[in-house]
Amino acid sequence: MNKYFFILFISVLIYACAGGTSNEPTDTATSGEVNIIVDESFQQLFDTQIYTFESLYPNAHIKAKYMSETNALQQMINDSCKVVVMCRDLTKDERKSFEQQNIYPISTKIAEDAIALIVNPENTDSSLTIEKVKSILLGNDSLWNQINKNSKLGKIKVVFDNAGSANERYMKDTVLNGKEFGKNVFAVKSNPEVIDFVSKNKNAIGFLSVNWISDHDDTVALNFLKKVTVLAIKKNDTLEGYMPYQAYIKTKDYPYCRDVYTINRQTRNGLGMGFVSFVAGEKGQLMILKAGLIPAIAPTRMVRVSY
Repeated sequence: MNKYFFILFISVLIYACAGGTSNEPTDTATSGEVNIIVDESFQQLFDTQIYTFESLYPNAHIKAKYMSETNALQQMINDSCKVVVMCRDLTKDERKSFEQQNIYPISTKIAEDAIALIVNPENTDSSLTIEKVKSILLGNDSLWNQINKNSKLGKIKVVFDNAGSANERYMKDTVLNGKEFGKNVFAVKSNPEVIDFVSKNKNAIGFLSVNWISDHDDTVALNFLKKVTVLAIKKNDTLEGYMPYQAYIKTKDYPYCRDVYTINRQTRNGLGMGFVSFVAGEKGQLMILKAGLIPAIAPTRMVRVSY
């Protein structure tokens, strides 16, 4: 009997050890841990999304990092995160590189965003045409008196949030058709730094994600708006300009609009999938609406009318 007891004991021990070293994932759609990386443009919005999700599901822990689009995508390719939030979908070549590893990422459009142009409050220009914006970025118009002959602000300093950011890529690829920026263009390290630089330099013009200044219930956004002036953009000098307001982003009257996606390489029903579903669901979309962006799925409100 002792012999059989010993064999049984060893069998149980081996089974327990095997179970303890299993590589099977332990997270679910509402519990566990997952790493995500978010384009720095949306830090405020996703701080709120994560806080709300974790409040609803206390056993869920979303570990978020905020960085430029280029770095974010590289992190997901290296499997350092399961979900990326960025201002474009994957390209065919990027999808192919994943598929060669038998990974099939799921893209979900969650919002429509815009790039806002800001200047110092002492700059008297309240609008620019599309062509003038292009000329400034190329460095062809490098002085403010080339934009407004009465201006005494001197050289134009163009500032972006980050080298390799979604804002920089959009303006280069979409507005300049891939042409290089002029020598008057440089980058700092974040969207708040763009606001800070413009607020301290009368001759600066900054490019940043509109959600940093669009939530009028947020004290941070309101403080930023006190420091800078948001420009209207006109198609030409004879037409009215449009501000990066939600209505004009939706109608595309404001020209510098783009879609925002979650890219999820965790295609099973894990925490990455659960969080993406939350952001794309009713509560997550309402937060996107409040932040001044356009939800991909417009939240509905039922109104009962009594006659």
